[in-house]
Amino acid sequence: MSRPGPLAGIRILDLTRLLPGPVATLHLADLGAEVIKIEDPQVGDYARTLGTGQGEDSAYFRMINRNKQGLRLDLKKPEGVDIFLRLAGTVDVIVESFRPGVMDKLGIGYATVAALNPKIAYCSISGYGQDGPYRDLAGHDINYLGYAGVLDQIGSEGDQPAIPNFQIADLLGGALTAAMGILAAVLEAQRTGQGRYIDVSMTDSVLAHTYFTMLRLNDAGQSAPRGTDMLTGGLPCYATYRCADGKYMAVGALEGKFWAICCKVLARPDWVARQWDASLRSEMASVFAGQPRDAWAARFATADCCVTPVLTPEEALDNEQIAARGMVVKSDGLTQFAPPLKMADFQFAVRQPAPKSGEHNTAILLAAGYSPEQIERLTVSGALG
Repeated sequence: MSRPGPLAGIRILDLTRLLPGPVATLHLADLGAEVIKIEDPQVGDYARTLGTGQGEDSAYFRMINRNKQGLRLDLKKPEGVDIFLRLAGTVDVIVESFRPGVMDKLGIGYATVAALNPKIAYCSISGYGQDGPYRDLAGHDINYLGYAGVLDQIGSEGDQPAIPNFQIADLLGGALTAAMGILAAVLEAQRTGQGRYIDVSMTDSVLAHTYFTMLRLNDAGQSAPRGTDMLTGGLPCYATYRCADGKYMAVGALEGKFWAICCKVLARPDWVARQWDASLRSEMASVFAGQPRDAWAARFATADCCVTPVLTPEEALDNEQIAARGMVVKSDGLTQFAPPLKMADFQFAVRQPAPKSGEHNTAILLAAGYSPEQIERLTVSGALG
């Protein structure tokens, strides 16, 4: 029988918007944490109006805010600050993604909250971190990748940097790094009774994972030109190849045993000795161009050598392996992703769709000890929008 989620009982106040912070708290909510999404009455989370969703909220917003409760709160009003601090005294985690210093100006910074709740894990997500000369600058994923030296390395040889349709800094940095720091701080607080402040820089998070770039710098003293390094297209055994129908195959035969099998399937045993010969790229490209992708995929299907088709997003969602893992979920009228991990005795479920703005105002405040009359007065005052 499925047990409650591993984070059941963990309570989180989420002040974040758009993608990085909401995805961090999405992962925590999917694992059972109680997440209260706090939005201001004026604009709220900008993601509500992005994308092509129907009605009030976009598909973008609904995908990354499921399993959360919604509280509308005006933190520029003293009554709103009082509500936040009362809630902050009862939760385990606070997550925010404003520019450095904003939370202190509102009167709800880490020092204030920690004085009320020493066990709090208080996470700030920003583009460049809470200190340094760039701390106050605005930015997006493309900017953080640029500063971390990653954007320079993405793309084909001799071409301009390619912008990935995968927000590396937002998701690796703002979401997963934040979740890691939050869980570490919560674990320590349970053990010691003392929480921590967590400073997550999306630029730092990307930079700290550029291992192959650092390997090249250590070995050669300088980075490789775009598209020429070991894992960016410089080797014939690790590259993509265009097929007769304009689709692609991905060759990842780095190990000698895999490369030998790849050459056998291609009927070119003479290529085995040329695994590291960059000039072989053009010859392999000519061979792959002779047949459509699915014909090559069929030939390599039973060959254990890391040569696979490059699928479109639509094909990926319909892929048998993805289906077997239950990674595609239909909920709230949308196609969504299941959590990216499985855990014993835990069955993921969409417990509730993304909240409407302020949907759970009354329920949250009643649970916090406010009377219906107090809630009515707070509503009239504008503190709840």
